[in-house]
Amino acid sequence: MTVLLAAFLALGSLRADAQQMVSIAAEEVNFRSGPGQSHPAEWVVRKGFPLKIVGRRGDWLHVADFENDKGWVLRKLTSSTAYHIVKVKIANLRSQPTTTSRIVGKFAYGDTLKTLERRGGWVKVQREGLRGWISRKLLWGW
Repeated sequence: MTVLLAAFLALGSLRADAQQMVSIAAEEVNFRSGPGQSHPAEWVVRKGFPLKIVGRRGDWLHVADFENDKGWVLRKLTSSTAYHIVKVKIANLRSQPTTTSRIVGKFAYGDTLKTLERRGGWVKVQREGLRGWISRKLLWGW
């Protein structure tokens, strides 16, 4: 019984971590220095940009990006749609989830990719008509 309870709690914490990510739902959203429109916009993030939730205050989410820059976004401008961002200089997009499969495209550092599927250490992504697989270790997101 104790082992079953521990496994259930571990599974729950994994789900909680996965739910701590959001993506930008609007075309452009201000990444603010504080939780409110009175706080200055530090920069603008675009649709699909994945963010990790690190805190909340009312309708505002305190978030961190793939470089661990932190700011605030209005919760209603975010989505639960999964996206990844390229965290290396160049990431090969492959036809299958193997390093020996054909390269069908390349993405650069900071490119945002919609997540379609996960398989082992690989993520199937899509952007601008290109669809394929990238090694998970080259990406940040969920």
